[in-house]
This record gives sequence, structure tokens and C-alpha cells, in this order.
Amino acid sequence: MFTLLLASHNQDKAKELKALLSGMNIQLLTLNDFPNIVPTIEDQDTISANAMKKAFEASLKTGLVSLADDTGLFIKALNDKPGVYSARFAGEHCSYKDNRMKVLKLMEGITNRYAEFRTCVALSAPDGIISFKIGILEGNITTEERGTNGFGYDSIFMPLPFNKTYAEMTDTEKNSISHRAKAIEAIIPIIKELIESSKGGLQ
Repeated sequence: MFTLLLASHNQDKAKELKALLSGMNIQLLTLNDFPNIVPTIEDQDTISANAMKKAFEASLKTGLVSLADDTGLFIKALNDKPGVYSARFAGEHCSYKDNRMKVLKLMEGITNRYAEFRTCVALSAPDGIISFKIGILEGNITTEERGTNGFGYDSIFMPLPFNKTYAEMTDTEKNSISHRAKAIEAIIPIIKELIESSKGGLQ
């Protein structure tokens, strides 16, 4: 079995990734399995650079092939904010809800509610980055929270052309269209190549 490390402590992401990789001969670990590893400082100015930094550092510290992602919500009317700062838009140690409330407050009275979710997924070995892919999903910011499923900005993001938010979708519905799913689907052929290579001794 091929061991893949998800370079994150986020159990929501792990659950989503496990569903997307179902059917593949993979043991998925997360940074929760390595409590002594200090989390990577996400100080890059793009989601791609953050994803690659997280994947490479995790791989270097564990010796495992590592997968990391960084996601941003890019809102046109807010000059593409929160963007790379999406996870901490309302400040350090803020909650998902704090971030959503800040966005809704800033968007009050704004009619152009177009936004994009963008995810970069990076795959790294200890000797360097193997590949990275980007997934984009267009949508609009709602005027209020809708739905209880999902996490992050899911309850205020309505993907096009649907008339419901991510948080009103089932996990299966979301995974079939999401920005993260698009990025992971693009990198799955490379993961499959690594699994084949591992049968010859690479692990």
C-alpha cells in the first residue's frame, strides 16, 4: 500500500480528500499522525507558493510523499480579497464563522457578488516538488448564510450555475464540482504513477 501524507491538521480536508481518493490503494496520513512536526508558516504571497512550501517541508520532515493544498476565496468586488489570506481573514485564530461574517459585512449593499474559489494542490517528495495543479470554481457570494454542511466559506458561496450554496449540498455533490476536487483530479494521474513506481520499491 502506498503511503501518502496530507500536509494538514484539518480533518475536514482529510475527509474530503479520502473521498476523492477512494478506490485507490493508499494509506492516507495527516500531520495529526506526526505531533512533533511544527506546522509550516504560510508566509508566501500566492496560494501556489504556500501549497508547495507546505508539501515540501512535510515531505522533508517525514520522508513521505506529501500532498498539500492552499485555497483562497477571491471576491471581485473586494479586489480579490480575502485571497491568500482566506483562512485568517478576520484575524489570527479566527473561526470559520468570523471569516464569513466579515465577508458578508464588507459585501453589504454590493450588487456584483462574483467570486472564485481557487485551490492549488502540490505534491512533493523529500528531494523536491513533483507537481502542482490548480482548480477554479466560479460562483457568487450570498447575502446571508445558507446551509449547515461543509466548512470554511461554504455557507456563503453559491457555485455557478447552481441555486444553492456549498453548505446546502451533500458531500458527494460538492466533491463532484468543487475547486479542490478539480485540482486533486488533475493530480491523481501523477499519484497513480507514483503508486506504480512504489511497487518497484519507492515508498
